[in-house]
This record gives sequence, C-alpha cells and structure tokens, in this order.
Amino acid sequence: MNVFVEPDVHDIFAGIPGFGFIQTFYIQDTGDLHEKVDFVACLGGDGVILHASNLFRGAVPPVVSFNLGSLGFLASHSFEDYKQDLRKVIHGNNKQDGVYITLRMRLRCEIFRKGKAMPGKVFDILNEVVVDRGSNPYLSKIECYEHDRLITKVQGDGVIIATPTGSTAYSTAAGGSMVHPNVPCMLFTPICPHSLSFRPVILPDSAQLELKIPEDARSNAWVSFDGKRRQQLSRGDSVRICMSQHPLPTVNKFDQTGDWFHSLIRCLNWNERLDQKAL
Repeated sequence: MNVFVEPDVHDIFAGIPGFGFIQTFYIQDTGDLHEKVDFVACLGGDGVILHASNLFRGAVPPVVSFNLGSLGFLASHSFEDYKQDLRKVIHGNNKQDGVYITLRMRLRCEIFRKGKAMPGKVFDILNEVVVDRGSNPYLSKIECYEHDRLITKVQGDGVIIATPTGSTAYSTAAGGSMVHPNVPCMLFTPICPHSLSFRPVILPDSAQLELKIPEDARSNAWVSFDGKRRQQLSRGDSVRICMSQHPLPTVNKFDQTGDWFHSLIRCLNWNERLDQKAL
C-alpha cells in the first residue's frame, strides 16, 4: 500500500524514524492526483472534508472521514473504530462484500467580469457559494438568472446557492430546507431579504444560474466558495453556477439514509423532545 500525505504533514513524518515510506505531492499540481489515490482518509471535522474536496479539481476518490472535530456532520466514522472501518473499505464487508457510498453533488462556479470568464476563477464546491454585501452598509442588489432568464432580484444581505450536502450548513441557518444528499437539486436561499414574501426555493440539478451585480447597485458585493477564497465582485461581475460533473463520494458508516438521520440527531438535535405521557 502506498501512503500519500499533504506536504506539511510529510515534513513532520520526515523527522520520525521508520516513516520513510510515506510519500507526498505538490499542492500546485493536483490535476492527476485522483489517478494515484484509491481512497482518502480524513482526520478531523467537516472542514477537512471540504479541504479534501478542494484538492481534487476533477474526479474525486472515495473519502472515509473520521470525526475528530467539534461537529462532524459529514464525518460519520468514529476515530475509535478506524481499524475495522478501514479494513471494510480495503478488503470489503463480510455481509455485503463492500461498503455504501454517498455521491455528494458539487457545484461548478466560475467568475465572469463584464461577460468574460476570468482566468483561474473556476471552483468546484461541496457546500455552498455565497454572494453577500460584506462590510457595505447598503443592501445587496443581486440579479439572479436561470438559463439567461431573469428570475428575481435579491435585495438583502445576500443569497446562498447550496448543494444538498450544504443544506444542513449555512443554508439551514438562513431558513432553508434540509435535503438528503441523494436528492439531485440546488437550494436557493436568500440571506435576510428585505421582503415578506421571499421564501427559499429548491431547484433541479439541471439549473444553470448566474448571480450578477447590476450596474445600478449601490455598492460592490463579495463572493465566497465553501467559506473560502473570498473575493470582491464589482458592478457588472457575475458568478455562473451549475452542477459539477465530478461528485464527491463519501463512504458511509451504515448506509446513506441511516448516516444522514444519525447526523441530524447527533449534531443538530433534530426533533429532540420529551415523550408525551400516557393519559
């Protein structure tokens, strides 16, 4: 078995006798990393899984995530069980001769300036893309297009476009629905809209969205991708969003639905209530 670790971790192992077999890769050149790696082991919380997603710009090998973080909604495996869980991934489960996989949809996002694509501004994200007003004192004004048709204008703090995986993150905090990761869709969730009738909606995964800052907006806006790579959008700039061709496969502890409900209850206390007593 060949073991690859990130360069920073490799530097640590280099000073420990007996770990000379561990290999690494260049962060700047990860285009063919999926051809060298059969599966990824993440140690940490949800942020580590987002980081692993960012390492693989194209195809992504299966990810086994062991929870060492504070929440760990996506990390369904307990670190105490790492030996037996890794054996199941490598050698197969005795009962099913394999493991369950959840294919988590990602979004392909690209920034455009004055209608032209900006070099190096293409991102595949796992949770959400957020366009917001940042530190500006004015409401955001964001034109929202679907297949080049104007569908609405967001006037508020901003808007979230989330995947089903990201539906239990920022989108939930902003009032969006919680969606099972196997449902093929995008969530369109406004952030503090200055309107009584602007409700979150769910769109099919075939939707092709564009979030544009109009020329008559009072101020610029900001965009972030999975909470990182935050950058300013000037008037006339836009972000185009569609479903990525490359989902992120995560290895389940039990199965797709069982793991999801377990995380809802464990992390978010979903429908936790004292039982009603009998009469």
